[in-house]
Amino acid sequence: MEIIHVSAECYPVAKAGGLGDVVGALPKYQCKAGHYAKVVMPMYETKFLHNNEFVVDYKGSTSMAGMPLNYTIIKERTNKLGFDLYLVDIKGLLDRPNIYSYSDDTERFVAFQIAVIDWMNQWGHLPDVVHCHDHHTALIPFMMQYCYAYKDKLAKVPTVLTIHNAQYQGWIGWEKKHYLPAYDEWKGGLLEWGKSINSLASGVKCAWKVTTVSWSYLEELRWSSNGLEKLFEYERGKCVGILNGIDNEVWNPKDDSYLSNHFTSRTVANGKQRNKLELCEQFGLDVRKPLIVFIGRLVGEKAADILPDSIMASIYAMQGSVSFLILGSGDPHVEWQLSNLNDSFPGYYHAVIGYNEALSHKMYAGADFLLMPSRVEPCGLNQMYAMRYGTVPMVRSTGGLQDTVKDMGEWEGFGIRFNNASVGDIHYSVSRAVAVYADTKHMLWMRRYMMNIDHSWESAIDNYMNVYRSMK
Repeated sequence: MEIIHVSAECYPVAKAGGLGDVVGALPKYQCKAGHYAKVVMPMYETKFLHNNEFVVDYKGSTSMAGMPLNYTIIKERTNKLGFDLYLVDIKGLLDRPNIYSYSDDTERFVAFQIAVIDWMNQWGHLPDVVHCHDHHTALIPFMMQYCYAYKDKLAKVPTVLTIHNAQYQGWIGWEKKHYLPAYDEWKGGLLEWGKSINSLASGVKCAWKVTTVSWSYLEELRWSSNGLEKLFEYERGKCVGILNGIDNEVWNPKDDSYLSNHFTSRTVANGKQRNKLELCEQFGLDVRKPLIVFIGRLVGEKAADILPDSIMASIYAMQGSVSFLILGSGDPHVEWQLSNLNDSFPGYYHAVIGYNEALSHKMYAGADFLLMPSRVEPCGLNQMYAMRYGTVPMVRSTGGLQDTVKDMGEWEGFGIRFNNASVGDIHYSVSRAVAVYADTKHMLWMRRYMMNIDHSWESAIDNYMNVYRSMK
């Protein structure tokens, strides 16, 4: 099959979260399985763009809001990512250093989607599937079917929308409807939800199939999806939950290029201890104490706002018998709170504010526990990275976290789960972590067991291919 993935992110080109990791891995493993997968994304001004070779594949011109829309499609020349990578260059809109958070993001991503389908409309053949990811690309199924310039050729091409996070929906006021190419006005209701154009809702209505990134998240959307609950209930017949995988070539403690101390499940005890020693020396922590880390965005979805109080409560209650290391960025107030704790608990705690791919790998390798108290976690990749590196996940029972982590109180359990994103539940989980850390035999069993769980993309690939085939 020829599969066209359209996304705002793709690791290592440009990444803000799990979406980038998924789009950087899924097409690679589809190609390894014998299919022809491509990724189309905006051309941002990133290091990847300037450090790699690209050739011009196509130059096109259309219009948006009555103004000319000139675009260039460039292709990465060497296929270094394991799939064909195409970047859409629209001068003045997409050629910026950041992915999101510009005041004209609506114009940027609508223009990107128009350019993608205008380009496909020029092809001499049709792809087997157009696979859209999140709201930044979710208007494509509507435009392919109902915009006059494209529907004659593209309406018959099957489309899939994967929802990585339904909290963000790409709302557009009706005063901007003229940004879209001319369409059948009788179909305007397919754009609307909550009295505005809702990109994600339109994608759910118009895509041939909808997938979510875990089984539990699919169920959760029917009662908690930021206003789309009734829509997910109505469209449940075409929705499928498929658990994400992780890229075992990128995330492998045996040969991770970011690590100076490699290890396997057989050598995990010594290997993790050496990595932990490096971390603790770097940040002034006691290597003898259990080390709990948090890696991720410092936002409400991740329950980052309760981290400062939870950490203080745990350090006081545990009488300094545990250490914490934080890596992340997001809410400025949470960043400030976490940074201030550096001076309050030297030797027990340290926070690094920012994004640091190398440090995250070292933390997975050297930590004893990974804390994920997320209020919303559609799939979660961090807990799977942690398990790959023998780090015990401490997670709230939600979304993909409850699909991938089995509590150590159950038969063959290897993690710590709790029910509420609260200081009390986190503190109780920390006490459980400190207790099991003292049981070196049990800790070693859990580490070896979780390192041998298969979270690779191969099984997920089969599920996606079954979705594609069901549309034929």
